[in-house]
Amino acid sequence: MLKGKKILVGITGSIAAYKAIYLIRLLVKAGAEVKVVMTPSAKDFVSTLTLSTLSKNPVLVDLFDEESWSNHVMLGRWADIMIIAPLSCNTLAKMAHGLCDNLLLAVYLSATCPIAVAPAMDEDMWHHVATKENLKKIGSFGNKIIPVEKGELASGLYGDGRMAEPETIVRFLEDNFFLTNELSGKKLIPEKFEKPNKKGQDNLALNGLGIRLAT
Repeated sequence: MLKGKKILVGITGSIAAYKAIYLIRLLVKAGAEVKVVMTPSAKDFVSTLTLSTLSKNPVLVDLFDEESWSNHVMLGRWADIMIIAPLSCNTLAKMAHGLCDNLLLAVYLSATCPIAVAPAMDEDMWHHVATKENLKKIGSFGNKIIPVEKGELASGLYGDGRMAEPETIVRFLEDNFFLTNELSGKKLIPEKFEKPNKKGQDNLALNGLGIRLAT
């Protein structure tokens, strides 16, 4: 289902950034072409070398470096989907208010593809009214929000705010963005079938309606 899809993975500064390693590995294994863009603070949690090795593409962090300029418009148009995982509380707030102070946010604001986010933060931050308002706001922009999970958090507490597992994120992408595409253009043919009466009478049958894909 993901074979040949172009997926842009955004990584922000969060302890959950290590899960992005497994997410990228699963996406590549499924046949997707993966590129990675990360915030400068995300480098404190996961190395660009690891991510570039797994994605088989250079990892982009800065809008400018000494020798080149990263074309954020091109990245936003290249992808079939952009998934930001983990999405930190800080980057969430910036997205909600249209701030653009790093390459990841520049790509986000330039993207013409669908966008999904997998938030990750401590429980108290997750339940804060400002976080709820920011989530509501980016949801109103059309972004898909992958629910957080309950579990052990970086603070040592147990509660809501844990980023969804990589396998869950992959299933979310398949179900919400690529499953319907598999049936796009297919012709569905109604078919009648007979279902035996539950009471077992030989002379009675219930008519049902099923569908099959035209081949």
